[in-house]
Amino acid sequence: MTDRIEIKAQLTATETGEITGIAWPFGRPDRVGDVIEKGAFDQPEALPMLFAHDQGQVIGVWDSITETPEGLNVKGRLLVDDVERAREVRAMIRAGAVSGLSIGFITKDATRHAKGRTIKALALHEISVVAVPCHPDARIQSVKGGIPHSVISESVTMENEELAQKAETKTPANDAAQIDTKALNAVLSRLDKLEAKSNRPGAPAVVTGEATEKKAFVEYLRTGSAEAKALTTASDTANHVLAPEEVSGEFIRNLMEFSPIRTIADVRSTTSASIILPHRTGITNAAWVGETGARTASEPTFDQAEIATKEIATYVDLSLQLAEDSANVLSEVNLALAEDFGQKEALSFVNGSLALEPSGFMANPDIAAHDNGHAANLSPDALIALMYALPATYRNAGTWVMNGGTLATIRTLKDGHGNYLWQPSYQAGQPETILGRPVVEAVDMPDIAADAQPIIFGDFKRGYRIYDRLALDVFADPYSQRVNGLMRYHARRRVGAGVVRAGAFRKLAMVA
Repeated sequence: MTDRIEIKAQLTATETGEITGIAWPFGRPDRVGDVIEKGAFDQPEALPMLFAHDQGQVIGVWDSITETPEGLNVKGRLLVDDVERAREVRAMIRAGAVSGLSIGFITKDATRHAKGRTIKALALHEISVVAVPCHPDARIQSVKGGIPHSVISESVTMENEELAQKAETKTPANDAAQIDTKALNAVLSRLDKLEAKSNRPGAPAVVTGEATEKKAFVEYLRTGSAEAKALTTASDTANHVLAPEEVSGEFIRNLMEFSPIRTIADVRSTTSASIILPHRTGITNAAWVGETGARTASEPTFDQAEIATKEIATYVDLSLQLAEDSANVLSEVNLALAEDFGQKEALSFVNGSLALEPSGFMANPDIAAHDNGHAANLSPDALIALMYALPATYRNAGTWVMNGGTLATIRTLKDGHGNYLWQPSYQAGQPETILGRPVVEAVDMPDIAADAQPIIFGDFKRGYRIYDRLALDVFADPYSQRVNGLMRYHARRRVGAGVVRAGAFRKLAMVA
């Protein structure tokens, strides 16, 4: 699939780090004829703001992504108070050195025509601030393409510049290549036969590209075998087949139904068995001095933390008849695995403390605890004090996490003025709140009891990170359970998680 660059609109940034622009304008094709239709964007509520599509350079977040008659309007904020790179990017934008926006997405539905493509549906993954637009007069850049596992890097810019120039170059009519009529008729005849064959009852559909891979994967689930060239085999386990991107994406979405921490944490992908995260453990020691006073030397200290990817595995049995006859065999397997994996993940993300599982935030000893003041009864004053014990940067982006029993108790609590701490959601898709901040229910959080810690509050986007190493791979075993009329599916995935900023959280401890 060809990747293309387009330059479109305007980018501005304020002193506080707010950033606005048009990530993609509607109404006209790009230089190679591609058009993104209005309504094609999935419009997520928020996306990471990267610099030059580098996942290691997260410089902010896009808070508002909306389609207007003009195009895809975006508004976000550079994390200038917390990220040095964000402050540098703000300075470059204000100086005019950087003025481009670039979108990274996966095409879901597109129609090809003589001049290019009309893209009808896409999944938007990220929006980057970039430095070098394709056209000297352009100020916004958009990266287009369907690369399955990563966004498009800026290295394609010059290559596509040349492609665009070639597309604009006109060839004289008398220089056009001559068409071999006999060969063309032979090809058309062959296509007619293939079409007739595919239209017969029971004949397999003729598909290409991503559809071919998905069809082969479904056939693999049904029979345990399929064309090897249409499937991707896991590199670290023999005979395990990687689920196609579309299937893996649906699996991750299903996981979120059973693993709510994924919806609030910082979730990333990795190709490594472990991730090393350097962090600063000390600061410089600046001091006020006179005009000729001696200066004090200082040196910041650094340490590193490691998040290792862990493996979770299971198997599920379906009847041979269901596997052979059901048109929904993929959905059945997908949902069964997502529920099992999701429940196990959710437990580990909260309480994981064993060597074989991801590290849970409640098991992290570096997160400070705030005393409730009573061993059995929740105190409204303690909740308020816990919330404001966090720095404003984390508090203003914080989320409450607790189980349903604790949430039911909080719904009855009032502050000193008689106002309920809990407030319902007044808009579809928006969470309920406690003291103005959203609350997520996690069944694996502890109950209210003496010496327990039933509530945690903090900025999960900054403080807790999840790394997906392997979304899903499956081994279909049609033999071991065949005597019972069953097909067994062995499935596994690899994921790592851990607290990266303990200071972004506070726990509530039920102690007097």
